[in-house]
Formats: sequence, C-alpha cells, structure tokens
Amino acid sequence: MIAVFATFPRAQKQLLGLLLALLLLAQIDQPYPEIALLQHIPTMLLIVAAPWLLRRWPMSTASVACIVAFMALHTLGGRYAYSNVPYDDWARALTGTSLSDAFGWTRNHYDRLVHFAFGALSVIPVAEIARRWGGLARRGAGLAVLGWVLAISCLYEIFEWLLTIVAAGETVDRYNGQQGDIWDAQKDMALALLGAILVLAIPHRERR
Repeated sequence: MIAVFATFPRAQKQLLGLLLALLLLAQIDQPYPEIALLQHIPTMLLIVAAPWLLRRWPMSTASVACIVAFMALHTLGGRYAYSNVPYDDWARALTGTSLSDAFGWTRNHYDRLVHFAFGALSVIPVAEIARRWGGLARRGAGLAVLGWVLAISCLYEIFEWLLTIVAAGETVDRYNGQQGDIWDAQKDMALALLGAILVLAIPHRERR
C-alpha cells in the first residue's frame, strides 16, 4: 500500500495525511468514547482504502480536497457526538458572544452544517466521476450529483432509523442527534440538496 501511495500527487498525499492526523487528534481525551468507534469507522475505512481506490479510479486534487474537507467536518462532529460541538464556546472566546445568542438558536446546528456541506462538497467529485467514467455531459453530471446527494442522504437517515430500532438507548440518541426535532431527517436532506444546488448554480468554465 505504501508503494501505491507513493505514486499519488504530493498534494493528495498531504490531504490524506492531514485527515489521518485529524482523526488521531480527535481521539485524544475522547469525551464520548461509547460512540467514538461508530462515528469514526467511515473515516478510518476511507483512509485505508484510499490508495487502492485512487489507483483504480484516479481523481483530481480538487475532488480529493472536497472529500477530505467533508470527512474533516465529520471527524470534528464525531468527536463531540455532533450535538455537543462547542462552537458557542469557541465563538464566545473569540468575540465575547455565542452564535446561539447572536442568531437566537435553541439547538446545536453543527449537524445541519455538515449535511449542507455534504451536498456542496459532493458536486466536484461526483460530477467528475459521472463525466469521466459515466460519459455524461455537464447537465447529466449535474443530475447525477443531485441523485447522489438525495440517495445517500435518504439512505443515511434510514440507517439512523434502523440503528434506533436495534440499539435503542442514550448511545443511539447521542449518535442520531435529533435534539427533539421530529423533522430532523427531512431538514437534513433538504440542506444537503440545497448545498448541491447552490454549488451547481455557480457559473464556471468548461474544463478541457
């Protein structure tokens, strides 16, 4: 695997190395060890599989950067079980006031940010895959992005529902992070779709 990894562009190796470092740092003095493994398994699997995947299906550095950026956001959320990411404490230390006070929020919105980021950061890599290996034109690739974002968002919400059924309890409540909102799943999917639509709507030049 090391030999395969050595053939990658330097920037991609640095991005994956940064993600690995963030994953390791997230385990230091882990505040929610009971769900840490469940939260971080996807990131660990991605890092392990990345050399083989990128050798079999090479991607641009921009696409790899989008994937790493999303997984970095997820790693931070996973450390604090999403619902407890202390962005209010960070904002208060920097500005003297919290984001919740400034905007009148009554819940932790970090999970909303990550769902929005999933949609926005999916555009470049999924469109690249659709065009390079799917042979789709620009419009078809855009539709493929929307289909991907909606499908994965839906499957993830179904996974959370099934997890609630088979492993009910405080651990599952922390993992799901609904925070009492019965429309949490629908809002999460809508934000992911919105993120993708906004990025797709940005004018850009055709790549040669």
